[in-house]
Amino acid sequence: MLEELRQSKLVELIKATLVNLPDARTGQNTRYEMEDAGLGAFSVFFTQSASFLEHQEALKKAKGRSNAESIFGIKNIPCDNQIRNMLDAVSPEVMNGVYRNIYKRLKKGKVIDGMRSFGRNLLVAMDGTEYFSSKNIHCEGCSQRVLKDGKTNYYHSAITPVIVQAGNEHVISLEPEFIRKQDGREKQDCEIAAGKRWLEAHGAYYAKENVTLLGDDLYCHDPFCKLVRGKGFHFIFVCKPESHEMLYETVKFLDANGTLSSHSVRRWNGKHGEIYTYRYANELPLNGEPNAMRVNWCELTITHEKTGEVIFRNAFATDFDILETTVEAIVRDGRARWKIENENNNILKTKGYHLEHNYGHGDLFLASFLLTLNLLAFLFHTVLHLADLRYQLIRKELRKRQKFFNDINALLCYLVFDDWDHLLNFMIAGLEIEVPAAA
Repeated sequence: MLEELRQSKLVELIKATLVNLPDARTGQNTRYEMEDAGLGAFSVFFTQSASFLEHQEALKKAKGRSNAESIFGIKNIPCDNQIRNMLDAVSPEVMNGVYRNIYKRLKKGKVIDGMRSFGRNLLVAMDGTEYFSSKNIHCEGCSQRVLKDGKTNYYHSAITPVIVQAGNEHVISLEPEFIRKQDGREKQDCEIAAGKRWLEAHGAYYAKENVTLLGDDLYCHDPFCKLVRGKGFHFIFVCKPESHEMLYETVKFLDANGTLSSHSVRRWNGKHGEIYTYRYANELPLNGEPNAMRVNWCELTITHEKTGEVIFRNAFATDFDILETTVEAIVRDGRARWKIENENNNILKTKGYHLEHNYGHGDLFLASFLLTLNLLAFLFHTVLHLADLRYQLIRKELRKRQKFFNDINALLCYLVFDDWDHLLNFMIAGLEIEVPAAA
């Protein structure tokens, strides 16, 4: 295991940033440092326990020390309201350096190399997701929608880019970009505007890493595709007929004249045969404008071998040249976009991180800053799963994610550990897991 990827070293990364947080407090009430508030909130997300700090306060009184101190470096444990008040004025962008630093460490540890796909590129999937919603609580920065009952729903949302790979259950979180109210009234305007800001802020760095952007049909439009290429990225975006009439008219013309390329493969899914039919063409106009960008198009249709029933169909636009020898890999990577839903958003919303739970709205940045800490907690666990064999073995033994976190929190409630490694070693011994000597 690379030393820099240990839990204690990752926590040091967060602490080094939190130590320098701007402190908006005035007066004499400065018992708690800003890093105590930030680490306190992070520890709740990392342990997936809303009562973690309360239990650690009790441990501190009973035993003179706590896991909040030994595992997370919290000197004084603030209460929930103190944490919210202290963090409200902190812009979430101050944490961006932590994501970049973790990426660099993963790259140094050769983890990033193992996640490369077609063309030795990294796949970065982009999608927007909501992280706060209320009919009552709101601020000037809230987006809003009118519900069927006539009431107004206030919400916050963000783009949460992740590195994905077909066949890989893990995703690597990158810096989020927050969707602002002024971005526009329509979802497309909001998300695309945030996507453009992400490219402006981070494009220069990640373009050097050889990145292919993935996204749904919302991203597959001329201005955004041109911006992506201008920043040095490749792209594979979902391309739907209803939003690309000219492109699909060209596809129909090529098909009618027998010049649309196709390629079929039979695959066995464990129960029955499936026919994968690929159709593709290069240099098609993305829209009907004279200066429209030229893209390459491919489509996959999966049918039941015996019944002919269509099981799946989707199409993509890309800047990669599509040949019979490359179409399967390009479509495979395009389909990996769904991992931002399945292995990222779904886990964050339903597997203990409670992304859509209202941890606090505040008057300024609280909701977005807490989201950033929650995303970092998810990223930390991903890194540990990828880099720490003991972590992998424990997760494999306990099988279910909820069981893993329940056991950790039960131990942290009653015992004080010297550090995270001490906790893992205690669990390894208790579960009687054999660990190779090299670990």
